[in-house]
Amino acid sequence: MPYRTMGWIHAHLARLGGDQRGQGTVEYVGLMLLLAALLSGVVLAAKGMKDGGGLAKEIADKLKATIESVGKGRP
Repeated sequence: MPYRTMGWIHAHLARLGGDQRGQGTVEYVGLMLLLAALLSGVVLAAKGMKDGGGLAKEIADKLKATIESVGKGRP
């Protein structure tokens, strides 16, 4: 009987200190803030270019070059 009571007390005390409700929300909000900061950086970098489509063109050119270079490394 004392072991059962001690187990019950231990389980309830562990629940009080280890409550993780809302943890997923905190992580989700942190991820959204990180993405917002990243997108803000991209927008600021695009404004610094002479023409508005420079960043998109640069990304597209790099992707095309990467796709075209696949398989060219082997004889």
